[in-house]
Amino acid sequence: MNQAAARRASLGAWLSVLVVLVSLTLVAGASTAAPRVNLATIAGTINPASADYIVQAVAQSEADGADALLIEMDTEGGLVSATKEIIQAILNAKVPVIVYVAPRGAWAASAGTYITVAGHVAAMAPSTSIGAAHPVGVGGGDQVPAAPPADPKNKAGEDKTDGDASDANPAAPVMRNLSMEKAENLLAAYAETIAKERNRNVEWVVKAVRDSVAIGEQEALELNVIDLVAEDRTALFAAVEGREVKVAGEPVTLSLTGAQVVPIEMTLVQKVFDFVAHPNITLVLLLLGGLGLYIEANNPGLLFPGLAGLVCLLLAGIGFDLMPFSWVGLMLILLGLALFVAEIFFTSFGALFAAGALCILLGGTMVFDQPELSDLTVSFWTVLVPTVAGMCIFGGLVVFSVGRSMMLKPTSGVDEIIGLVGRAVSALDPKGKVFVRGEYWNVRAEGGEPIAEGEPVEVVAVEGLTLRVRRAESK
Repeated sequence: MNQAAARRASLGAWLSVLVVLVSLTLVAGASTAAPRVNLATIAGTINPASADYIVQAVAQSEADGADALLIEMDTEGGLVSATKEIIQAILNAKVPVIVYVAPRGAWAASAGTYITVAGHVAAMAPSTSIGAAHPVGVGGGDQVPAAPPADPKNKAGEDKTDGDASDANPAAPVMRNLSMEKAENLLAAYAETIAKERNRNVEWVVKAVRDSVAIGEQEALELNVIDLVAEDRTALFAAVEGREVKVAGEPVTLSLTGAQVVPIEMTLVQKVFDFVAHPNITLVLLLLGGLGLYIEANNPGLLFPGLAGLVCLLLAGIGFDLMPFSWVGLMLILLGLALFVAEIFFTSFGALFAAGALCILLGGTMVFDQPELSDLTVSFWTVLVPTVAGMCIFGGLVVFSVGRSMMLKPTSGVDEIIGLVGRAVSALDPKGKVFVRGEYWNVRAEGGEPIAEGEPVEVVAVEGLTLRVRRAESK
């Protein structure tokens, strides 16, 4: 009995040891679990859809307890309001945000410059570029404001919004649009604020706004515009290992080596909005929509052109709702489409058609030309001109076909019987029957003139199921 008790006590001791070992293993496994990094990707313009996506990614990363949020970006720029939302989300994030300009060949142009500088860690892949954040129309730059200012005052507390931008940039023209001059000053102040917050090269970031300078990744690293250059994500995580960043005012040490990357995908609605929120896409959809409805109106019952046109117009409407646009430009485009249609019904020898093409070209250059609100415009040579040229070719073919058909005699229906010569199969006094076009018709002689049986007659009119004829002239 004592031996049995001893064995039970020994077994209980071994079980206790086993439980402790298993517990220690689980704790050790939990403590050595791979870090989690959520991944958000911007590959295109900065628009309300992409802004909503990034704001959602930041919130989800905070809720997931992710060790960091990685934003891989390749952008040409975007809307002011959308850029502001993204930057505010990054600056107020409770999780480290790494902005990585990638893959090779990517760029962080205009709005992308602000977003990159705003990241807790700013990185670029080889063969990438950053900069060109100068407003359009100021000093001949080709970019526009990427984001509104957070603090329009300089270091000394002086209001910079009413300053003379030509003093800061001697190369700028003396006469400037006042609103664009203010936009430059506001953006320069905003860039300075962000760069100071992240301890980056304030002078260069301000210069990117005022002089539209752009640089590659190596120069950006040398000038302290970014923190590092990384070949890929693995190299990026290794490079930031042990780096301390300030998140929500508190220091956080990054430890991301071997991190598990969890992609955050756009919703279907975000993908659709992201697709249409570009001037090139919206303009093409508008023109295709008008073309589809025009084809359906001229060929009722085809259905597909009409339905496709309605879908295109619906998507174009979403695009116009998402982006700032000029009503003058839109009205010119619609006027151009109306002139295309008018050419079919009025003889202008191509004048209306040419005027329509000119209106669409002019309206296309104006419709999204809102430099204080967006750096997105319609690509003139790569999109607008080819699209209008295609419409002109198609419209020209339609006008030519319709014009030629109007000059031809009818080849079907009752109208084509007018002018044909037949034979009276009974005396017409004034009514009777004739044989014409292989058919027997009831007829009435024009003017009540009697026509003998067998005489040739010419059809002059169709009155319901009765023809009006006259004696055919002998040839």
